[in-house]
Amino acid sequence: MSRNAESTAFRSALEVIRAVEPRVADAIGAELTDQRESLKLIASENYASPATLLAMGNWFSDKYAEGTVGRRFYAGCQNVDTVEALAAEHARELFGAAHAYVQPHSGIDANLVAFWAVLADRVESPALKKAQVRQVNDLTEADWFALRRELGNQRMLGMSLDAGGHLTHGFRPNISGKMFDQRSYGTDPATGLIDYDRVAEAAREFKPLILVGGYSAYPRKVNFRILREIADSVGATFMVDMAHFAGLVAGKVFTGDFDPVPHAHIVTTTTHKSLRGPRGGMVLCQPELADQVDRGCPMVLGGPLPHVMAAKAVALAEARRPDFADYAQRIVDNANALAEGLLRRGATLVTGGTDNHLVLIDVSGYGLTGRQAEQALLDSGIVTNRNSVPQDPNGAWYTSGIRIGTPALTTRGLGTAEMDQTAELIHTVLTQTTAGANADGTPSKAKYALDAGLADKVARQATDLLATYPLYPGIDLS
Repeated sequence: MSRNAESTAFRSALEVIRAVEPRVADAIGAELTDQRESLKLIASENYASPATLLAMGNWFSDKYAEGTVGRRFYAGCQNVDTVEALAAEHARELFGAAHAYVQPHSGIDANLVAFWAVLADRVESPALKKAQVRQVNDLTEADWFALRRELGNQRMLGMSLDAGGHLTHGFRPNISGKMFDQRSYGTDPATGLIDYDRVAEAAREFKPLILVGGYSAYPRKVNFRILREIADSVGATFMVDMAHFAGLVAGKVFTGDFDPVPHAHIVTTTTHKSLRGPRGGMVLCQPELADQVDRGCPMVLGGPLPHVMAAKAVALAEARRPDFADYAQRIVDNANALAEGLLRRGATLVTGGTDNHLVLIDVSGYGLTGRQAEQALLDSGIVTNRNSVPQDPNGAWYTSGIRIGTPALTTRGLGTAEMDQTAELIHTVLTQTTAGANADGTPSKAKYALDAGLADKVARQATDLLATYPLYPGIDLS
């Protein structure tokens, strides 16, 4: 697409929106401005291509399409069949998967599809039938325990939250924590790395139905061959959530033992993050689980979003191009440069570095909580998110860490030299931020002090750093 065509497409879209609700048009334009001017270091965010973005704004949004390709509960789905089949084809070819299901609306939805697909061969129980006529929120712990017993060995073993796991891997705030009796494996306290012998020991003791691999804040590679061997040793289904690092798998940066697709029974992912597509989810699986996975709607999903599936097809087609492999490698190169720059300046990093797209800073060395550091950086034009570190004394809300990642800045074209400059900006802000106090004089985990002049200076430096690497250079909304 020519730059003139991109500008025309987005300007025209905003004109149409503005005629109905100008405040929405203004917010869309402001979001582009904010993203152009900020150092986006949130590890789970990226920038989708103009083609991917435009694929979501069309008449597919008007179509119901429950079911799967060729087997719909609504008539007139031939064009939806086309885009869903294309997205699934691209996914299979890109990841070397036997089967791909591209309907999930998010990563959480993809995980729910996977969980229920694994459970689908369990007997339908009287307890489950009884529960279906009650409000889920009214079920007691005893009710959930009875359901799990009726459904068989409904146990899940996954990475702990403070070690880098995800809420959807069996933790109580998520429905997976109600579905499963969950136990966690952590990391070695000395190194922060997964101890596979301890995982095997936990599996032998707990005997889970599902062993989950994958993470949201673990900065190293995972050996999926070893985890599959552990799963097989206890008769567990091996599931991998690769939402964060799917782009590194697609770009063939993670291969062999570090590519989950050949080793897992079932793999889930988002389609944004390092994969650089639209916000959504996807499930890849072995043939024996395909029929159950394809029942995701209406099992746990609402009607498919055909306009998003169209965008997934576009993004997955982009990921199959040779330049995507170069992009994926540069993500990792940039993350290493960012980690090295922080280490040289005295920062403490969980595991001492990174093998993937993310870096986890323990900000307690700066005398700060994650919440204080996150806000101070945001004041300075650097967008990050707070995150727990292993054995975090501040819990999951205030935290002791900051998670940063390189997919978005790599998309903009920044390289290793710019990562070192970014490390300097981060270090400057954190060293100049001090923890605040509550009204009664006790230490606060949220309040902080940072000179406004310094914050403005760093924000200007961040903007100057980005000026050479414009975001969506082909789009001019003026």
